[in-house]
Amino acid sequence: MLNIYIKMERLFAKSAFLVEDITTEHVRGLYGQIDWKDRLIGILGARGTGKTTLLLQRLKMDYDGSYEKAIYISMDDIYFSTHTLVDFAEMFRQKGGKILFIDEVHKYLHWSREIKNIYDTYKDLQLIFTGSSIIDIHKQEADLSRRAIFYELQGLSFREYLQFIGVAEKLPRYSLDELLDNHMKIALHFTKSFLPLQYFEAYLGAGYYPFFLENTNTYLIRLEQVARLIVETELRYVDGFDVGNTSKIMSLLAIMAEQVPFKPNISKLSEKIGLSRNTLLQYLHYLSKAKLISLLEMLGHSVSILQKPEKIYLENPNLHYALANGQPNIGAQRESFFLNQLRNAGYLVSLAPKGDFFVEEQYTFEIGGKGKKTTQIKDVDKGFVVADDMEVGAHNKIPLWLFGFLY
Repeated sequence: MLNIYIKMERLFAKSAFLVEDITTEHVRGLYGQIDWKDRLIGILGARGTGKTTLLLQRLKMDYDGSYEKAIYISMDDIYFSTHTLVDFAEMFRQKGGKILFIDEVHKYLHWSREIKNIYDTYKDLQLIFTGSSIIDIHKQEADLSRRAIFYELQGLSFREYLQFIGVAEKLPRYSLDELLDNHMKIALHFTKSFLPLQYFEAYLGAGYYPFFLENTNTYLIRLEQVARLIVETELRYVDGFDVGNTSKIMSLLAIMAEQVPFKPNISKLSEKIGLSRNTLLQYLHYLSKAKLISLLEMLGHSVSILQKPEKIYLENPNLHYALANGQPNIGAQRESFFLNQLRNAGYLVSLAPKGDFFVEEQYTFEIGGKGKKTTQIKDVDKGFVVADDMEVGAHNKIPLWLFGFLY
């Protein structure tokens, strides 16, 4: 027993060191949206979006110095290769612990079952955990959906990026309807304070993941490594995933980086990659869950694992630079940004019968440069042109950068 407590002390020391080292200069908007009073909170998101930072910031800002009351642990710590989470929670509680911040739960085999047991047994313990976006809560051993309150941490919006680099301390968010109704007034208001296009290109290239703050020179190298880590480590927690196919998946991502957005020919693609059709479709589904790609369907069409997507996009514009050989396709990058910001803000986006995107079952958007005409949507009700390289729009022509203020 003494040996176990000695090992636990190492975890307390590690937690204290990480909390002491974390900065609270830049805090994600999701922090203020979480109701931290709930007894079981789950924060899901893709690798690199800042889930660990969010936990440590909460620990520092609200429990700094209370090292025995609140602790940060990561489930890939070697301690949990020989000890269970349930046993740790019991001993933590016996030592006066109140709040467990649990990182990377998907790396622990029976995490959902043990968290459920801890939650049901120890009513005086609060559990806040993070996990990969590939997690399907309803397919876990224990369904936590009726117990936990879940949040999703996305990458940085253009609005958050501007705040992080110090352009403004706080910038407002707008709903889609507010943008569509008042885009000219909103854009004019912003351009009195800063030049949005001065920063927009930098954001598209290296501003979606918060770690851009650490070193912009090596950002794309690190992002490519993040993509590889997702494929090599996180996808292996998916049932049926064959680790022997990781190189084929990286080849698939490289192909898509050169061609997206495109309507995939699954038969030809599976032949080129060397995977069966069904296996390829399954991997596309999980790459989407892992936030490396986005799949687009016509409204009302099936989104099942074995359903061929109508179009495939890289999940965010930064991935175009990290995964493409050479200069990325600017048209694909624009569409990737628009789709990413709308979906991250919670809007329903599908493939448009005319134009590029059909949003919330009523709005049609055509994406392009500042010279883009309205020809393709001239007969469409509630149709809009979204134009890059434009500070302020007019009528139904809206600057692309403005859609970075939806969240």
